[in-house]
Amino acid sequence: MNIIYINKGEARETPELVATIGFFDGVHRGHRFLIDRVIEEAQRSGMSSAVITFDRHPREVLQTDYQPDLLSTLDEKLLLLSKTHVDNTVVLHFDASLAALTAHDFMRDVLQGQLKVRKLIIGYDNRFGHNRSEGFDDYVRYGKELGIEVIRADAFLPDDVRVSSSVIRTCLREGRVEEANRLLGYDYTIESRIVSGYQNGRKMGFPTANLDVTRCQQLLPASGVYAVLVRLKDSVGWKRGMMNIGHRPTFNGTTTSMEVNLFNFSGDLYGQELLVSFISKIRDEHKFDSIDALAEQLQHDKVQINKLFDTTYHIDDNLLNIQ
Repeated sequence: MNIIYINKGEARETPELVATIGFFDGVHRGHRFLIDRVIEEAQRSGMSSAVITFDRHPREVLQTDYQPDLLSTLDEKLLLLSKTHVDNTVVLHFDASLAALTAHDFMRDVLQGQLKVRKLIIGYDNRFGHNRSEGFDDYVRYGKELGIEVIRADAFLPDDVRVSSSVIRTCLREGRVEEANRLLGYDYTIESRIVSGYQNGRKMGFPTANLDVTRCQQLLPASGVYAVLVRLKDSVGWKRGMMNIGHRPTFNGTTTSMEVNLFNFSGDLYGQELLVSFISKIRDEHKFDSIDALAEQLQHDKVQINKLFDTTYHIDDNLLNIQ
């Protein structure tokens, strides 16, 4: 996949394109259904296929205090897009000048003028342009003027369920990670750096890698204990683990923490980047009467998670030697 980073008004040589446009947060099954349509149309037309996206969420520019709950970082989004086999991904720098363009001017200046888009496939509910005030019929009319054929893609509704980034975020906020994974088409994964922690897990026989909440750019699932798969960013495989997200109520914690216990592993991971894929929520976070009671529950959690991996997901514990 060819990645093209471009600013508004910047000249760039591109082939004639069949393209779609959007933020594509998470690159979920609905996005991939749309991209497949783009690829098919490009092949039929003898052109190159392209996804046009942005380097940051548009609302970050329009609302300076807005903090997006992202499903994927830009790097992860580009990796996911590369797996779709689209020919090109265009990353537009989104700033105030781009945000001010009407849909017509955006199509004229950027799609036609900079990127040579000849066919534009629009998601069934997608809008673009200043204030997103224009719709599909407007895009078709502008396209006829500019030499861009505008095509509406069908909605992707598996089992009559709408697939969207907002629906997936709701699932994650409610701890329904298995449903979120089904809509994504892969296991939801976050990334952050391992930092020093409180050492409470080690004292109970469950040493944890503590992830820096402030560095994590993605949406955290609801508080609770999860079955997870874990790998270092620079490695190629995964290990089983259990993760707690929450406030550590047994220790009277007041801030959100992310702690993951890697099964069958010992070593120093401090300062390294860790990826955590969520498989299933095991239980809510609870305040226990004693540390011993918490340690006993953690042992039950580990048994339950291993059984889940063995009997439901059939994931081998020897996927990776993480050292």
